Amino acid sequence: MKRNIITIDEQKCNGCGQCASACHEGAIQMVDGKAKLLSESYCDGLGACLPSCPTGAIKIEEREADGFDEAAVVQHMEEKEHNHHKEHHGDIPEKLACGCPGTHAKELEHNHKEHHERHKEHHEEPCAEEREFQLRQWPCQIQLVPPTAPYLKHADLLIAADCTAYANANVHSKWMKGRITLIGCPKLDDADYASKLADILRLNDISTITVLRMSVPCCGGIVQAVKNAMISTGTMIPWQVVTLDTNGEVLA
Repeated sequence: MKRNIITIDEQKCNGCGQCASACHEGAIQMVDGKAKLLSESYCDGLGACLPSCPTGAIKIEEREADGFDEAAVVQHMEEKEHNHHKEHHGDIPEKLACGCPGTHAKELEHNHKEHHERHKEHHEEPCAEEREFQLRQWPCQIQLVPPTAPYLKHADLLIAADCTAYANANVHSKWMKGRITLIGCPKLDDADYASKLADILRLNDISTITVLRMSVPCCGGIVQAVKNAMISTGTMIPWQVVTLDTNGEVLA
């Protein structure tokens, strides 16, 4: 079939591995210091890897290629996660493309008692916001979250505009608590949020969605992306939109 798919110019590739880390489907692998397309069926052709390439070695072209196989991607990512877990617990050094463990999706555990003791050690009083830290996973950017991340299964999602965390001091305790948080800005990000959110909905049996947006017009894009994702997947789940004014007040 003829479709959009990535192509990699090995001459331009400097082996940094950032594209492999950015590819949510695991379609790119580093081989002998160069980025390689592991399988055509793993590449969705949306190009999330393009912005991460510092040398412009990756492009999208329309050509004959195997179709995108979502089921194969899920199996591939589960195997990859299993191998990573095995390596981690077997004390085998991780072999990440960019060498940075932060590129792995992970759940966060918070020991508030330990955090409080560290503050006491330094004669500091932990503030309310620190005591109420509620981010449950990493990464949290919409475009960086793998749709196959285990913490998304049956999750209550908070899909929030970037600015909301700075506009209201209670974002952690009031909206992030008990939810998986995905953030983004439709005005600044050159990305198809609807497509990524549709993948998340298809693969994870999401329980609820809360959209937290600002009152400015550009934030309407994040609401529309959620609507389009639910329509394209035929997903009917409880969802709500909470709007903050620029002074942090809840409008609706």
